[in-house]
Amino acid sequence: MTAATDWIGYAAAVLTTASFVPQAWLTFRTRDVSGISLGMYASFTLGVALWLAYGIAIGQWPIIVANATTLALAASILAVKIVETRRAQPSGRPGRS
Repeated sequence: MTAATDWIGYAAAVLTTASFVPQAWLTFRTRDVSGISLGMYASFTLGVALWLAYGIAIGQWPIIVANATTLALAASILAVKIVETRRAQPSGRPGRS
């Protein structure tokens, strides 16, 4: 890769990863996960983990750094979603969200 290509990758990584910070902060602060689909977020988090594995496999730091950071944020939001969904369910009744 060229230096210009690396900078494009780093810029993309910063922008896409930074876009998660406000959502993560709001989710942690309010614990409101009513608008988050558990299935979608679980799939998204797994996808980010796979992108991280891919970045590691090919040794590309823009992919590694961006996806490691996004994975931490996405997994945290997913954990809040799971906890809050379980908390909201009446005991003994399985539910969907």
